[in-house]
Amino acid sequence: MNRTNQIHSFHIPVMGTAFTIDTPIRLAKYGISSVISIIDDELIEKMNSFYCKRFDLPYEKISKNRPDSRAERITTYLNNVNQIVLGKFEDFKKELAENKTALENYIAILPNHSEIKEGLQYWLNKGAGAKRKLSDYIDKHLSPGSIDVNIMAKIDKDNYEKNEQLPVEFNDAHAALRGFANSKLSSSVVLSAGLNPRLYSYFENFKDFFPDTNGILKKKIILKVSDYRSASIQGNYLAKKGLWVSEYRIESGLNCGGHAFATDGHLLGPILEEFNQKKIELIGSAHQLMSKALRQKELPVPEKPYDVKITVQGGVGTAEEHDFLLDYYQVSSVGWGTPFLLVPEATSVDIKTRQLLVKAKEEDLYLSHISPLGIPFNTVKGTTNEQLKIKRIAANKAGSSCPKKYLALNKEYVEMGLCSASKKFQDLKLKELEDRKENLSALALEKEKNKITEKACLCVGLGNASFIENDMVIKGQAQGVAICPGPNLAYFSKVISLSKMVQHIYGKISVMNMPNRPNMFIKELKIYLDYFKNEIEEFKEAPSIKQKNKLEKFKANILEGISYYQQLFIKKNIPFKNGQLLQELHLIKDQIIKINLNTEISI
Repeated sequence: MNRTNQIHSFHIPVMGTAFTIDTPIRLAKYGISSVISIIDDELIEKMNSFYCKRFDLPYEKISKNRPDSRAERITTYLNNVNQIVLGKFEDFKKELAENKTALENYIAILPNHSEIKEGLQYWLNKGAGAKRKLSDYIDKHLSPGSIDVNIMAKIDKDNYEKNEQLPVEFNDAHAALRGFANSKLSSSVVLSAGLNPRLYSYFENFKDFFPDTNGILKKKIILKVSDYRSASIQGNYLAKKGLWVSEYRIESGLNCGGHAFATDGHLLGPILEEFNQKKIELIGSAHQLMSKALRQKELPVPEKPYDVKITVQGGVGTAEEHDFLLDYYQVSSVGWGTPFLLVPEATSVDIKTRQLLVKAKEEDLYLSHISPLGIPFNTVKGTTNEQLKIKRIAANKAGSSCPKKYLALNKEYVEMGLCSASKKFQDLKLKELEDRKENLSALALEKEKNKITEKACLCVGLGNASFIENDMVIKGQAQGVAICPGPNLAYFSKVISLSKMVQHIYGKISVMNMPNRPNMFIKELKIYLDYFKNEIEEFKEAPSIKQKNKLEKFKANILEGISYYQQLFIKKNIPFKNGQLLQELHLIKDQIIKINLNTEISI
């Protein structure tokens, strides 16, 4: 991959609802791209008020009672973020042109293989006489990082006016998309959590996602995916509507932060290999479908396919791994998320929670079932959100007051939906459990009760860090802070400055003091092995042919992945400690082979 003409070879993915809510304001001037979650319009409205006051921008409160308040809040905040970023970027360019120390500090955080770095260093060395040339070079070659947004496609709750359901365009994800589409941003929306046909069709209502008369896409689409098949299906689905996917953002199924979407045992390395081998096929298929759709819509048709970026994130922790992903798999950028939770300049995290992260060890980071979405969720033990939840359970007051209702998607009891972390939902479930407790052992009863009450109020918990950090009033029931680091956090154990974190990514220094940190591929493999064992334990309780076949497939895919790594790690151009990795692979393979599903699960 040619890495010489881009400012940075990493990006910061979305983290929670609060943790990257203002990351572009903090970092975009350095050319660092990041992603804002636009789920929580309540938080967005508060942040808009906060930043309007800080940067002396006009502010008009957008009441929740306004007909399209959700979309309007998102549009207004994104427009103000854009204005703030552009202003800070212009000031930063002037500072670089006039302040030698500032320029030297900026050069220090640029990647080694960078034409821009070489150009800046060249004009810096020319001294004061080349000031005008330096300023011109900065104007021509530097640009702010992209202000991208994230929408979890499945968080698309129906909304109501009193008891009357509103049209589908007022669903949560639809309104969020409209908020982004109506903004002045020229950036990308990252779609995660799978295909939502109604939402994907809604893109057709906004011209910015289609080529203009010059063939330019003002707004682009990024799909977060966990395998090639999903990427191909979703990419072609959108292409049939005349929509282009500009980037496929591959994320490790389990070695990631936040919600974890386990594949059927498919590992990151083989997935990246498939993308690398089939990228041309992926682009060609989508271009053909897109061109046909654009002709039918009588819109401009590009003569050749637009660029498609393949990027990757999840568990990356060293410069060696970073460079390997760029060079071997030819990805365009590598996502670094969890480590930036320890960088106060980059993310919105309150002091108490950040100290919890600093102290977290491998055993403190776990794949939980606290998400009301019913999807495994990576988190850390000891959060204030967890402490408050435990207190409520002990006082027989389990459940949240559920003020925001973004995850009120369960329609088991009411058509308008309830969140499984809400008190109302848990009271109903606990009542059902009480009615049938005579048929359960004490152990089974306790286990069933825990399944109900372990759900956490993520809508509030994932947003509270920004309120606390910025001394904003938090109203309603106390939920504390929930946070969603990936397992990779265990190997970063101190608060880190932005400069040192970026230099760590580029291999200039190391901010780790964990000499025994496992390779990212081995770590993911071990997490999948643990996940596999847990799945077996669950299926023992209710075995079936279907579940057994699923586990057999899972096992076969893991073993296939191990074989791939065994072939990969014997290659001479691999920078890792091959002998050690091959030994670890052999030990894990032995463990998996010994798992005999015929004896583990009798049907």
